Amino acid sequence: MALSSQTIVKFPPHIVKHPSSSSPAFATSLTHVKPQSFLPLPRRLFLPSASAIWDALTGRDPAREASLAVRRGMQLFRQGDVSGSLAEFDKAIELDPRQKAYLWQRGLSLYYLNRFEEGAEQFRLDVAQNPNDTEESIWCFLCEAQLYGVEEARKRFLEVGRDSRPVMREAYNLFKDGGDPELLVSKFLSGRVDEYFYASLYAGLYHESQNDMDAAKHHLIAACQSPYGSRSDDYMASLAKVHCLCRNWDLK
Repeated sequence: MALSSQTIVKFPPHIVKHPSSSSPAFATSLTHVKPQSFLPLPRRLFLPSASAIWDALTGRDPAREASLAVRRGMQLFRQGDVSGSLAEFDKAIELDPRQKAYLWQRGLSLYYLNRFEEGAEQFRLDVAQNPNDTEESIWCFLCEAQLYGVEEARKRFLEVGRDSRPVMREAYNLFKDGGDPELLVSKFLSGRVDEYFYASLYAGLYHESQNDMDAAKHHLIAACQSPYGSRSDDYMASLAKVHCLCRNWDLK
């Protein structure tokens, strides 16, 4: 049955809200509130979208399916299937467009597929949602260094809030201002195993942005072979291995 633009809805007595009996207006209100009152409501309140109706009928949950697609994408990336990971991340966005602004994993996949413009766009979206994410700022720089060169990428550098991790504060300053990546590694050589891993990883990535591939290879392999890089289930530990795989660098 079609609904008119001002559909009349009949409310049962138990959902009519009465003021407290202690309220001065209580006596007066009782004379005006009618449990069986008819209130006009806009028709749009009764017209859910066609997709929502279909999802309800089929039992689909797009948000949950999108989350599962992200998990599959992350697993494929860990396994070295970068193209497959991107397909799953894109599927997640198709299922739930809200996912796009948070899918930093997609940006990493785009980087390794040499789709740097899309990668930079993804990281900029992420930083807009999380303005304190040091690593996404660096990865945006890495994408844009490939597009525009290091100097222009530095002019476009995304400034973010202070990272709680000392190693990432040092890495952030290195990419933002320039400097010697060897100092980054030496500073954390005797630190915690995760700090040494991240120092080596980002020193290698910095060298790659400068087209010094021999130094990049040295530090990326060191990151992979470090205790943290070889044993941790950290996504970035997997990324270091994927990086070497994409560059055909032997880890043995």
